Amino acid sequence: MKKVVVGMSGGVDSAVTAALLKKEGYQVIGLTMLLNDDFEYGDAKRVCDDLGIEFHLLDLRDKFKEIIKDRFLNDYKKGITPNPCVLCNKYIKFGLMYDELLKYGADYIATGHYALIKNGKLFKADDKNKDQSYFIYNLTKEQLGKVIFPLANYTKDDVRKLASEFNLTVAQKKESTDVCFIGRGGFKEYVKNNIESSSGDIVDINTGEVLGKHKGLMYYTIGQRRGLNIGGTENRLFVCKKDLDNNILYVAMGDENDYLLSYECIVEDVNLLDELPSECMAKFRYRQADNKVFVSKMEDGNLLVKYPEGVKAVTPGQACVFYNGDECLGGGIIKEVR
Repeated sequence: MKKVVVGMSGGVDSAVTAALLKKEGYQVIGLTMLLNDDFEYGDAKRVCDDLGIEFHLLDLRDKFKEIIKDRFLNDYKKGITPNPCVLCNKYIKFGLMYDELLKYGADYIATGHYALIKNGKLFKADDKNKDQSYFIYNLTKEQLGKVIFPLANYTKDDVRKLASEFNLTVAQKKESTDVCFIGRGGFKEYVKNNIESSSGDIVDINTGEVLGKHKGLMYYTIGQRRGLNIGGTENRLFVCKKDLDNNILYVAMGDENDYLLSYECIVEDVNLLDELPSECMAKFRYRQADNKVFVSKMEDGNLLVKYPEGVKAVTPGQACVFYNGDECLGGGIIKEVR
């Protein structure tokens, strides 16, 4: 009997993952990572009890703060818009969880991610609306050989139905879409409590006219339209640039304005899962369509990624993930946009 450690978040996806693997004959061990002081793990334990599998709680609060939360805040201080889920998957969910595989003498680890592993390679899930390969491009090839994604061929509706069939208590539990450590107050409240900010001018990049005041540059991201609090014209204005030295937030009118477009970027912290051709497709944001790009390696090991047709709101700190059809070739973090 093969043994598998399943990451149990308390949600429906990880619950069905554990149930499917048990049904297939695996010896399943449920593992919940305690990442925050207010983390509720009761649902995860109840699911494990219902399925009759072991439940273990791993306290990672100190490491999670150091690796994820502190970096998240430091990036915002620098004017970068980070993607903490990408880092968490690399260093916490699959990094430290991989260590647990060895501790329990398991053959595999498994999570409720919607992605597919085939012949040691990473692919998009069947449900392209739920596909999460974008968030896990930075797994190592060694990890890919030890990871199982049982939900690869299911839709979210399928998973809900399976949860009901397995009589899981979380079958109708609402899906969480927020960053897990932000809390009920939301992003702005979290940043306000952890970063000192100073108000500055919101300036029309075309005319130089001061249109209003921002609350702090860390509250805004490139391409943002809502929340600018500029009377009368806000629905036509988009954030296009942040000047940290002078504490100025620049905006431009219209979603087709040239200031939102870029044509190349530099990508650092690169992790490749397969050979990267000079021409392929890439995503610069999770919900974005694939874009044709041309890639070349720089002397410092970073990648120069060009997209001659232009892409809107490519943002430093976000992930650039490469694809060949449905295969995820790897990716990296956007360092600079041109």
